[in-house]
Amino acid sequence: MMRAFTARRIAAAAAYGGGGITALGGFTFGLLVVEAKLARRIISATPNGDPPVADGLYGGGLRGAALSLVMIGDSTAAGLGVHTADETPAALLATGLSAIADRPVRLTNVALPGSRSQALPGQVDRALEVAPDVAVVMIGANDVTGRIPPAESVRHLADAVERLRAAGAHVVVGTCPDLGSVKPLMQPLRWIARRASRQLAAAQTIAAVERGARSVSLGDLLGREFAADPLSMFSEDRYHPSARGYAAACAAVLPSIASALGLEPDVADRLGQGVLPVYLAAAEAAEVSGTEVRGVTGRERGRWAALLRRRARPATDPGRSADVASDPA
Repeated sequence: MMRAFTARRIAAAAAYGGGGITALGGFTFGLLVVEAKLARRIISATPNGDPPVADGLYGGGLRGAALSLVMIGDSTAAGLGVHTADETPAALLATGLSAIADRPVRLTNVALPGSRSQALPGQVDRALEVAPDVAVVMIGANDVTGRIPPAESVRHLADAVERLRAAGAHVVVGTCPDLGSVKPLMQPLRWIARRASRQLAAAQTIAAVERGARSVSLGDLLGREFAADPLSMFSEDRYHPSARGYAAACAAVLPSIASALGLEPDVADRLGQGVLPVYLAAAEAAEVSGTEVRGVTGRERGRWAALLRRRARPATDPGRSADVASDPA
């Protein structure tokens, strides 16, 4: 309940122009910044270079007008950490969407590594040039490590969603990932990072859903699977996902994109907790990665939201790994 209350305060501050609400006290956030700098040294010791360029037409042999998909955000959206274009999340989503829609998909990726939410206006400018049918936004991690007030971060995201929706694009927001799963961060600051990133993710969900978007909680992407097998789920820098990690995230995001475009029905048995006030749905989603939050039919921009589990809960047997719920493409 406390996370729901905090997320609602952050979202309200963003809506009304406030910037003074922060998820953490100045002292603890200062420690987080110091630890983040140390972690950054470890991360930069294994340079990834620029992310592969994946822009282009997917499913070019299919009939029908091409759908326009744009990726917006930071290094996660850009695909930093993998070595080939077809391993990037943008390419994975474009390939999957083309198969589901049985139509070509033209991909445009305007995301840039290192971006904070304040970069969204410029990225949206470039995105709107290609008249997107659907936009995927992944942003927030650099706001947490950069000590950006959550209300300021959320305000930029809210403005971006409003502009994209006004242009006729469907929007799916992949919320701030759980920085507590990043290995270069040590305890107790890993816990602080987890708390800050989950609070920002919940506030992002509220802002996105209230403006007509859908959100998918990236959280720790695959939870126990990332913790149990970090060498294969993270890239060499131990910060960005590997190809396998990106594929896991896309398995949760792709059904939401398809559903937003009317290509996949919302399955009733995935509604989880059903209809909740949006701030409670946001808090719930921040705790369970792979959860979609969307507006209630007929009230898509209202204060109520529905939960959909885009990924199965972890198995109760500690010896088993969690199952990933995805629909056939």
